[in-house]
Order: sequence, then structure tokens, then C-alpha cells
Amino acid sequence: MADDAYAGLVSRVMALLIDVLVLVLGTAAVYIVLVEGSGLMLGGSPSWVRPVAGAVMGALPTAYFTLAWWLTGQTAGDIVMGVTVSRADGRRLGLLHALLRAVVGLALAPVWLAGMVTTLIDGRRRSLLDMLFGTVVRYGGARTNLQLL
Repeated sequence: MADDAYAGLVSRVMALLIDVLVLVLGTAAVYIVLVEGSGLMLGGSPSWVRPVAGAVMGALPTAYFTLAWWLTGQTAGDIVMGVTVSRADGRRLGLLHALLRAVVGLALAPVWLAGMVTTLIDGRRRSLLDMLFGTVVRYGGARTNLQLL
């Protein structure tokens, strides 16, 4: 695959499935460490532990996508699939840009998934989320990350 070629539907869906797996494992780890760990160490979880664990688990997906897209342009799934999210001109997403893309994508998850169908007809293989936020997803993530460091 040529560097900077636009990523297609299969690569993007596979990356998202990997990200879902990472988030499921991360959420389970938070629960085990905070809730079960406090129960083991203290002989029972204090009343505040479950709400704190819930807040952390609830914020995890937004934080995961936001930080990944802002810092490197790649989530774990993107790294595995060799793709990078960037602005249309190739620059990295700013923190607010990445946060808004994550919040809207997660809040409208069915639209995010259904909107990937447009990658089949758009010349730059953009999803509806990409069109809304002026982003593209390209192959060649490893090279791109080296340039960004």
C-alpha cells in the first residue's frame, strides 16, 4: 500500500473493532483495580469507589480517542492497521479538534458506523465524521508518526 493512500472501509472498521476491544479491556481493568482491588485491600469497597470507577470508565472512551488522535493521530487499532487520522492538509489534529471528533463520534456511534459507508463513494474515502471535521484517514501511519516526533 502506498504511503498517504486513503484508508478504506475494511481497514477502518477493523481498526475500530480493535479499539473497542482495547476499551473493553481497559474498562475491565479499571473496574478490577478500583472496585475489586479496594475490596481486597480494605475488606470492602468504600461507598465512593463505585461512582468514581463509573466516572473513570465512562470517560475512558473519550479520553482514549481524544489523546490518541491529538498526540499521534493513531489509536491502537490504527497502529495495527497502519492508518493515521489527520486534517485534510496532513497536519495533526489539535486537542479541541480531536476532542470534538471523539465526543461527536461516540455520542452518535450508530451514525459514526453507518457514516463509514461514504468511504465507498468519496474520492478521499472520507466517512461522514471525516466530512464533518475536515479529517482524512491515510495509510502509512508509521512513517507519519516518525515525521511528527
